[in-house]
Amino acid sequence: MSSDANEVLVLGLNYPPEPTGISPYTGSMSRGLARRGFVTRVLTTHPHYPDWKVRPGYGQWSRNELLDSVDITRLKHYVPKNPTGVRRVASEVSFGVRIVSRRWHRPDAIVAVSPALISSTLAAVRAKLTHRTTPLVVWVQDLYALGLAETGQAKGAIVKAMGAMEGWLLRRADTVVVIHDRFAVRVHEDFGVPRERITVVRNWTHLRPSPPVDTVAARKRFGWPDETTIVLHAGNMGVKQGLDNVIRAARLAQQRNDQVRFVLVGGGSQRRHLELSGEGVSTLQFLPSLDDDAFASALASADCLLVNEMPGVAEMAVPSKLTSYFSAGRPVLAATDVTGITADEVRAADAGVVVPAGDPAALLDAAIQLGADPERSRRLGLNGRHYRDSVLDEESAIDTFSEILTSLITQGETATVSAPTR
Repeated sequence: MSSDANEVLVLGLNYPPEPTGISPYTGSMSRGLARRGFVTRVLTTHPHYPDWKVRPGYGQWSRNELLDSVDITRLKHYVPKNPTGVRRVASEVSFGVRIVSRRWHRPDAIVAVSPALISSTLAAVRAKLTHRTTPLVVWVQDLYALGLAETGQAKGAIVKAMGAMEGWLLRRADTVVVIHDRFAVRVHEDFGVPRERITVVRNWTHLRPSPPVDTVAARKRFGWPDETTIVLHAGNMGVKQGLDNVIRAARLAQQRNDQVRFVLVGGGSQRRHLELSGEGVSTLQFLPSLDDDAFASALASADCLLVNEMPGVAEMAVPSKLTSYFSAGRPVLAATDVTGITADEVRAADAGVVVPAGDPAALLDAAIQLGADPERSRRLGLNGRHYRDSVLDEESAIDTFSEILTSLITQGETATVSAPTR
């Protein structure tokens, strides 16, 4: 690589091989920037999400890796078994302390990935003190303070304090990159960030293109009867997902003797609670996190793919699972705020059905209707794939990010050269 290549420092709490959430996007973006000629360095943690348990083989005080031309430094930080409240804050603070105390080399641009808000804010403080002329980009995947309020994890003074911190961080950024147009509106109106400093870069599917799936064989492997409608939820099982609603829908299906099975794939802070709540429910199945091939087979073989959000969640996030769902070519069933961002995304793609959050009967009835109408399901699935190809393209997204960084670096160099000497 050329010695005069621009260097980008990426700061993020999550990075592959974590299979879900923000990690796949941070990994894809870092690899994509490296392919485009940037010297790309990443400061991150050891893989621990969504199970909140450090993977075997990891956990050293620090660990250096070179993967796909990306220089990765993994830093040990506090990983709570129950990631709520003070423990979650302590986890972020511990990572923030680690990244601000590390050597950063001399990056030409810094990218802080949020909603690791506290660690990103600590990094921004250091950047403004020690790298004052280096452009700072904040890449917003979720709106942090809004998320605390919508999920009820914090109230009043705490939400206000987090909002103040989030606003400070976003206003200090040279560019704020958001993943949806509605995020852009909130960042501008709620935090006073000038609209010209906000850019929308949509997330994309992180699954590799896969060969056609033998759905008959896949369903047999997962134990799914042909006559049963399979409703599959993949990804994190946390507070935001409100998956008690799915347990209630599964229990209702059992009571009504409906030929429906709700399948929850993956891990998360609420998985054990959900397993205990669903004991004895024959219309409910839990599967562990799957490798990419098995995951793609499961998505393609289900009758519909579920996004479930707790009541009140409307604006804080765009579920990352939607990109994988659209890629699978199966209809999406979204149990969410009918006026929220998730519902908007499903309707924009014309790729599924939206029912109100927290209504297990509506969820079950919609699943039965999709299972009974294969032609409609096929059409909705094809619409999702078209939306993925036309709107959620990975290379276009990384090209845009690359252009943002190049422009900021060039502007900074020009300003430095033209600055008057004293």
